[in-house]
Amino acid sequence: MQTMTHTGSDGSSAGDRIALAGFSASTWGENVAAGYSSTAAVLDGWMASSGHRDNILGDGFTAIGVASARSGDGTLYWTMVLAG
Repeated sequence: MQTMTHTGSDGSSAGDRIALAGFSASTWGENVAAGYSSTAAVLDGWMASSGHRDNILGDGFTAIGVASARSGDGTLYWTMVLAG
């Protein structure tokens, strides 16, 4: 079953995964999305959502990581992790 959630398959949060990668962050945020066909489309979607937009424009973040993965049925899943 394919799902999209802020919780990792091991129960971790984005903050847990940031720390596991060795990055020291006092603050972090995560945006996730599914089904958008392009980078421009997912960014437009995030910017149209107040919570996602707040993450993107947050002045406490100094680092960002963005990735997408395509599932077997062709659905694109997106994540943006921000840290500061």
